[in-house]
Amino acid sequence: AGIGVAQVLYQAMLEHGRSEEEAKNCFFIADEKGLLGKDRIKQLSKEQAMFARDDDGGLSLLDIVNKYKPTMILGMTAVGGLFTEQLIRDMAKHCEKPIIFPLSNPTTKAECTAEQAFEWTDGRCIFASGSPFDPVEMEDGRIFYPTQCNNMYVFPGIGLGVTLCGAKTVSDRMLYVAAEALANYVTENELAQGKVFPNINSIRDVSKTIAIAVIEEAIRTGQASKLSTADMDDLDGFVTKKMYDPVYVPLIEKREVTI
Repeated sequence: AGIGVAQVLYQAMLEHGRSEEEAKNCFFIADEKGLLGKDRIKQLSKEQAMFARDDDGGLSLLDIVNKYKPTMILGMTAVGGLFTEQLIRDMAKHCEKPIIFPLSNPTTKAECTAEQAFEWTDGRCIFASGSPFDPVEMEDGRIFYPTQCNNMYVFPGIGLGVTLCGAKTVSDRMLYVAAEALANYVTENELAQGKVFPNINSIRDVSKTIAIAVIEEAIRTGQASKLSTADMDDLDGFVTKKMYDPVYVPLIEKREVTI
């Protein structure tokens, strides 16, 4: 899972103008033996080898943080408590808003809790987790609302978009534009509350926004086989019209009763 996430992030960096070498150099991937290095290239999969470093193979997680000063740390290890207080505090020393994503679940396997992440960064971190956590209240009265990082925010919209436009494949770039549309939907107020995903109450509109982004990508690549010119001229109206609305007319049984 960790390598898969790294590959998607790598592609996103290329989208934003980084060269392949620049993008690769942003990653420091560690397993139970430490930083992936070319000194054990024969033991790594093709996907892992892509991110192997020339130097410092086997470096510990704490040493990686202090030497290379990353701005983002992702946990997909199922090792509860891996992100220690010292690790997070050291990371927060060189980064104004460290991104901390302990994505393992269940809660007992989370690399750190939401409370720990916000406390150890003095409320400065950007946090999302694989497990659900309650809101965190700081000593100064600030309240942060941790977001559970869940694919439920994108899958309905991706499925809707692909189905409506008749695309035969779901490309990596469709996933990218879906993620971008989701991120752009988050408001400044939600970000200030520590959220990285929009309110669940807006999920229908989020799904529509993502569906439109996916359809636009399908049109760009010539995959939109089911759309007419009129549909493409008003994608918002087209998608809205096609969305299922779970509203039911009450059923009342009417019958005469005679005694």
